[in-house]
Amino acid sequence: MQSLDKDLPVAYVETLNQLIGASTIEASVTSTLILAFAILSLILASVGLYGVLSYLVEQRTSEIGIRIALGAQREQVLRLMLLDGLHPALIGLAIGLLGGAAASQLIRSMLYGVRPLDAVIFFAVAVVLTLVAAASCLMPAWHASRLDPMQALRVE
Repeated sequence: MQSLDKDLPVAYVETLNQLIGASTIEASVTSTLILAFAILSLILASVGLYGVLSYLVEQRTSEIGIRIALGAQREQVLRLMLLDGLHPALIGLAIGLLGGAAASQLIRSMLYGVRPLDAVIFFAVAVVLTLVAAASCLMPAWHASRLDPMQALRVE
């Protein structure tokens, strides 16, 4: 700069990367906050689903004990309880994906480098949510499949 004009005052000399970073810091902070709240909501939903299915298993202890006493295999009980927990989660996932597709059209201008209806993103979200829901349901369902029928029938 000095070789071009010695009298030219130069202040705030920054590289292009620094200028871009300064101009996108607000979007970066917003994205980080959204990610933090999304992770927190995923954890809360997982804990809620675990609690609901645990309560459901507790309420249906005698029914599960009768099923096992009458010859139901432990895998069948496990599958039954997993499906009881995953059914509302999958319905919610379908509604959420439809809502996400609609919302992505509304926030099209805020999406950087991502198409509004990116199939990879929607598929990844569906897989993560399904895995989290399955993991939340697995422990109560496993506990239900391991019930001793005699103890379960004594509860009533």
